[in-house]
Amino acid sequence: MLTCFTDECIQTPGKDAVPHVALLGSGGGQRAMVGLLGSLVQLDKAGLLDCILYLSGVSGSTWCMASLYQEPDWSTKLETVKDQIIRRISGPRVSWEDALAKLKKYYYEKDHFSLTDVWAVMVVTEYVKEIDEGKLSDQWDQHNKDPFPIYTVIDKQCKQCKDEEGTEDPWFEISPHEAGYSLTGAFVETSSFGSQFVNGSKKKPQDEMDMLYLQALCGSVLADGDKNKEFLWQKIKDFFKDLYPKWLRMSEEMREEPKDPSAEKGYQVLMDLVDMNLAVLNGKDPSDLDQSIRNTLNELSGGKSQLIFPIEKLNLKDKEAAVRYMNEHTEDVCKNLSHRFSSWPFDVLESIQECMVQWIWGRKYDFLQNMNDEALPSTLLESEMRDYEDAGLLLNSPYFPVLRKERNTDLIISLDFSEGDPFMTVREAAEMCKKRKIPFPEVNIPSEDVKKPKDFYVFKGTNTPTVIHIPLFNVVNCGDIETLRNKYRTLQVPYSAEMITDLMEVAGKNISNNREKLLEQIGAAVRQKGHN
Repeated sequence: MLTCFTDECIQTPGKDAVPHVALLGSGGGQRAMVGLLGSLVQLDKAGLLDCILYLSGVSGSTWCMASLYQEPDWSTKLETVKDQIIRRISGPRVSWEDALAKLKKYYYEKDHFSLTDVWAVMVVTEYVKEIDEGKLSDQWDQHNKDPFPIYTVIDKQCKQCKDEEGTEDPWFEISPHEAGYSLTGAFVETSSFGSQFVNGSKKKPQDEMDMLYLQALCGSVLADGDKNKEFLWQKIKDFFKDLYPKWLRMSEEMREEPKDPSAEKGYQVLMDLVDMNLAVLNGKDPSDLDQSIRNTLNELSGGKSQLIFPIEKLNLKDKEAAVRYMNEHTEDVCKNLSHRFSSWPFDVLESIQECMVQWIWGRKYDFLQNMNDEALPSTLLESEMRDYEDAGLLLNSPYFPVLRKERNTDLIISLDFSEGDPFMTVREAAEMCKKRKIPFPEVNIPSEDVKKPKDFYVFKGTNTPTVIHIPLFNVVNCGDIETLRNKYRTLQVPYSAEMITDLMEVAGKNISNNREKLLEQIGAAVRQKGHN
């Protein structure tokens, strides 16, 4: 077997002659989750799963990985584990009470609350159908027979740096052993990722993130760009609408403190504030909502409420200015409201709105703060906090973690579950590697294949890893590519049991139809390794 749950060795005789094979799962929401599972099942049936040393994922593929690695040595009993996963994701959603309890725990038990916490509870649980409170670092000795798992995100600030030479390192990987920057080589123990460090010394411990949060961190596809804000504001509106009456009922059942008659008015202010933000994003006049908020706050304060931002007629044609005004106004209202309502659930509802207008995702302490190391980019040493988000927002496949020099990867099998261009990830990986002088084969796609992709591509180069690229939907495994793309979109309601079964079959065909080609490339990697 070519397997070992360690990032430094392969526990087999003659290990220097054994090729290092990495399997990559791209992003793609539940499509990627189900597609990766179907692919792994067929790799197992083909007798090829033992050949995989690294299993690395982006976004939705990490949801599959998180489910698999709940079970020690899952690769030795994949059929059973697969059935368990399918039953769960085909079943009922997480209860409202459990979701609310989890949100409360996230809010009170760490220093940095962000939209990633909200995304975990409101969205990720809809697809994975569970709240996984396990810790990644606990898995380091439970998977001696499984591929080494690497979860991939990006550093938002590094991504935003305009670095013409390409020396910034936004690629951030998280494994059971360590979390850090793939190319820079700066790491911290996974159990300490999120804790506060100053000059390399831990100053303020934070609990290690759980697996639900990790899946939200990896799968935070909405974290980039203003175009997603309307979608998330609507989700928050639905959440707020459900939360308050259920919270009241739960409080009454538990005979907690008597109902505050003014609480309903505070809740209405928060709902009006959400509606104001949605109105502005949709180009509608929010004046009536604004007046309602001011009247209610004035009533709650006995006529003493003073908002910083006066009522003004917004120029909705200047959307950027209107949104900027709404961001400032939202923070002003939340601050005003917090003077009267500062306990659960108002504190978290106010914080969610503040996170929305500041667009805070995946915020953690910067473990490199004030380090003295000239080899590290100065931007990583000077900040107190960093924000992390879905790696698919930069490159929708986790090439860079497996291209670390220390990993000596010989063969990369890229499973592409992307919604759009099935070759974008491999082409962009080649371009980025060229810019950074990282060995990677040249990628040339026949023009006729762009709209009608085949199911198996091989890219080779001199002194580079071999890259196998397998698009999910192709002319071999499905008749009408566009029909399946439209059926299995990234942001849609959770798939039915029938859709899951059908998609697993489609993904599995890409492996079973190409078993001999995969064996051929693995054999070539073995021979090449033997010659080096």
